[in-house]
Amino acid sequence: MQKESVRIAGMTCASCAMTVEKAVGKLTGVEEASVNLATEKLSVSYNPDLLSLAEIGAAVEKAGYRMVRNLVTETYAIEGMTCASCAMTVEKALGKLAGVEEVAVNLATEKASITYGKDRLSTREILSAVEAAGYKAIKPEVKGDTDLTDRQGEKIANLWTRFIWSAVFTLPLLYIAMGPMVNLPLPQWLHEPMTFALSQLILLLPIVYLGRSFFTKGFQTLLAGHPNMDSLIAIGTSSAIAQGLIMLVLIAQDAVEMTHGGHPELYFESGAVILTLITLGKYLEAVSKGRTSEAIKHLMDLAPKTAQVLRDGQEVQVALEDVVVGDIVVVRPGEKIAVDGVVVEGQSTVDESMLTGESLPVSKSVGDQVVGASLNKTGAFRFQATRVGQDTSLAQIIQLVEAAQGSKAPIAKLADQVSAVFVPIVMGLATLSGLAWLVLGQHSWIFSLSITISVLVIACPCALGLATPTAIMVGTGKGAENGVLFKSGQALEILPKIEVMVFDKTGTITQGQPQVTDLIAFTDQTDQELLQLAASSEQDSEHPLGQAILDAAKEASLELLPTTNFQSHAGKGLSVTIAERTIYFGNAKLMQDAGVGVAVASQQAERLASQGKTPMYLAEAGQLLALIAVADTVKETSGQAIAKLRQQGVEVVMLTGDNEKTAQAIAKEVGIDRVISDVLPEDKARQIQTLQAEGKRVAMVGDGINDAPALAQADLGLAIGSGTDVAIESADVVLMRSDLLDLPRALTLSRATMRTIKQNLFWAFAYNVLGIPVAMGLLHLFGGPLLNPMLAGAAMSLSSVSVLLNALRLKSIKPI
Repeated sequence: MQKESVRIAGMTCASCAMTVEKAVGKLTGVEEASVNLATEKLSVSYNPDLLSLAEIGAAVEKAGYRMVRNLVTETYAIEGMTCASCAMTVEKALGKLAGVEEVAVNLATEKASITYGKDRLSTREILSAVEAAGYKAIKPEVKGDTDLTDRQGEKIANLWTRFIWSAVFTLPLLYIAMGPMVNLPLPQWLHEPMTFALSQLILLLPIVYLGRSFFTKGFQTLLAGHPNMDSLIAIGTSSAIAQGLIMLVLIAQDAVEMTHGGHPELYFESGAVILTLITLGKYLEAVSKGRTSEAIKHLMDLAPKTAQVLRDGQEVQVALEDVVVGDIVVVRPGEKIAVDGVVVEGQSTVDESMLTGESLPVSKSVGDQVVGASLNKTGAFRFQATRVGQDTSLAQIIQLVEAAQGSKAPIAKLADQVSAVFVPIVMGLATLSGLAWLVLGQHSWIFSLSITISVLVIACPCALGLATPTAIMVGTGKGAENGVLFKSGQALEILPKIEVMVFDKTGTITQGQPQVTDLIAFTDQTDQELLQLAASSEQDSEHPLGQAILDAAKEASLELLPTTNFQSHAGKGLSVTIAERTIYFGNAKLMQDAGVGVAVASQQAERLASQGKTPMYLAEAGQLLALIAVADTVKETSGQAIAKLRQQGVEVVMLTGDNEKTAQAIAKEVGIDRVISDVLPEDKARQIQTLQAEGKRVAMVGDGINDAPALAQADLGLAIGSGTDVAIESADVVLMRSDLLDLPRALTLSRATMRTIKQNLFWAFAYNVLGIPVAMGLLHLFGGPLLNPMLAGAAMSLSSVSVLLNALRLKSIKPI
C-alpha cells in the first residue's frame, strides 16, 4: 500500500469533506481515505497497482473539488542512449520513482521530460536513478538548450572522426581478408596463415578501441538486465572476434582446415566492418537528428545577443541576459528588439514576421507593445522592458515547441511496447537459430556463428525508436515556422481525426474590433448625449462591443460621465448609475429583466440584425432611450479558410452569444451552415458536450480566454493569438496569427505528419519482420543466399537513416 497526503481545494464545510472522502473511498484499490477540513488535506492509502494518484484526482474533480499537488515538469538531457530500448529503460527507471506523475523519454532529442511532486522527489534522486540505469542525466538549466546544441555538434564531429579512423584501418583489413576470395593480389608474406591472421587482428584492435563505447555500454546494460542496441552489437562483434581468436589458436596448433586458396576463414573483417558501418550510421543519424531540430535553433538565433540600455542616464551595451524588467531599451533602424516591452518614446514600423508570420510591418508608437526578436524597420524609439529571459514571447514559443517535440503521440505506445521486449527476444532468436543450424542443420560452428551474428546485428530497434519522435520534431518545427504551435504530439495526432470544428465569432471569424454603425433615438435627447450616456456606462466594461462605443465617443470628443454601482450581467449587458439615473445597456433579455418594453424598436432591431449588426438597447427606469448598432467586420480570409476546411472534410459550426439573426448574417457571409447562437459564456462548454454526444470528434477555435471552458472541453482546443500571448493554457494548438487560414494549414501539416509516422512505423516493423528471418537463414534453407554479417550491419544503419530521411521530407511540405 502507498500513502499520500494531498491538499483539496474548494471545500467549505464538513459536508464537502464527507463528499470527497466518500468519492475517494469507493474507488477500487483504496484501503482508507480521510479528509481533514481544517488542514484541507486528503490522506489516502491505496494500491498503486490498481489505482494511480491521477485517477484519485479525477474522482475528486468529479465530486466538484480539486486536488492540488506541488507538481513540476522538468526536462533533462540524457547522455548514452543509442536505441529505443535505452529510452524505454530510462523511462522505466524514472517512472518507478516515488512522486513521479508522468515521464516521457525522447530518443530523437535525447531528453527526458518528467512531471513529479517536488515535495516527494529531489533532482539528486532523478540523476541517481538515471545513472543506476546506465546513463547520465544533465540538470535542466536556463541555457541548457544552447549547451545541448554544442554537445550535439561535438558528438557529430567525434562520430565523424571515429568513422574516418575506423575506415582507415577497415579498408586494408577488408582487402586482406577478402582478397583471396576474389583473387586480389596479396604480398607473399601474407600468404602464411599465422601472418595472415595476426595482420588482421592488429588492424582490428584500433577499430575495437575506437568503437569501445559499443562494448562498455552494451555489456553494462546487459549485466544490468536491460540490454539495448549496443548489447546486440557488442555480442555480435565480440562473437566474430572470439571466432577469429579461436581460429588463431587453432592455426598455431596447425589444427584448422584452410579455405579460400589456403587461407583460414576468419571473422575479424566482419567485426571491423560492422563497427565501422554502424559508426557511419550513427554519424548520419546524428546529422539527421540535428536537422530535425533546426526550427528550435532558428528560433533561438532570432534573439539579438546584446541590447542598448539606459543606465544612469548613459546608453550602454549589455548582454541580452543582463536586461531586466523596467530597463529603458534604445532601438535604432535595422536593429532587432531585444525583449518584450512597451514603447515610451518615438515611433516606427516593426517587422514581426519571424514570430507571427505577418508579412506587413506593424506601426508602433507610445503605449504600443513590442515583441523581442522582431526587427525595427524605419524610426528610432525607446521602450520599457516588461518581459525578459524565459518570460519573453520568443522564449515561450521555444518552450512550447520543445515541449511538443519532447512529447509522445499515443500512436508511439505500440512502438514502446515492442521496444521494451524486443532486444531480449532478438537475443533468444539469435541463439536458437545458431543452435538450430549447428544441431539440426549439421553445419559447422563457424556457419552457425555467422547466423547468430547476423540476427544480432540486423535486428537493432533504432528505426523503431526514431519513427515517431523524428516526425513529431519536424512536424512541430514546420508548424512553428508557419505560425502554428502544437503543444504536444497528442495534438498532432488528434487534429487529423477532427470531424467538427466549432468557431467562436468575435475575434475569431470577425476582426474583434467592432464599430458603431447606427444610433436610433427614442427620446428627445441628442445623438451625442445618448452616445455619451452609453459610453460612460461602458467605461468599466471589458467587452469588445463596449470598446466600440468608447472608441466612437472618443472620436466624437465626448467627455465620459462619472458612474457608480456598475454591474455586469453575463450574456445580457450591464447596469450602472449615472447622475442618480439607473442606466441599462444590453440586449433584449436585459431589457426584459429591467421591465423595459422594446416593442417600439423591435422592427429596427430585426433589420439591423439581418445586416450582421449587433443591436443594443439603452434604457433607464422603464424607458427605452435608444437603439445602438455595432458591427464587427469579418476577417478577410475567414470565408476562404472555412471553404478550405469544408473541402478537407470538416464540418464547420459557429458558436456565439450573439442573437440568431446577427449570427446567421455573419455565418452566411463566410459560408457556415450550422449556427448555435444566444449562448451564454458558461454554456459554451455544454454545447461542445452536446456535439460530442452525437459521436463526433470536436475541435473548438477561440481566443483562449473567454472560451477557455469550451477549449478545455473539446477534443482539441485551438487558440487564436497575436503571437505575443502564446502560453494559453487551455488550448492544445496556438495559432500565432489571427488568420483562420492557419487552420487548414495546421490540418494539412498534422495529416502529413501522421502519415509520415505511420510510414516510419510500417517500415521499421517491416524491416525487422523481413530482416530477422533472412538473417536467421530462411532463404538459405530453400537454396537462397545467406545474409553476411557485414551486410546486416549496413542494413541496420540504413534502416535508421531511412526513417530519419523520411521524416525530413516534411520540411518540404507546403501546408496549403
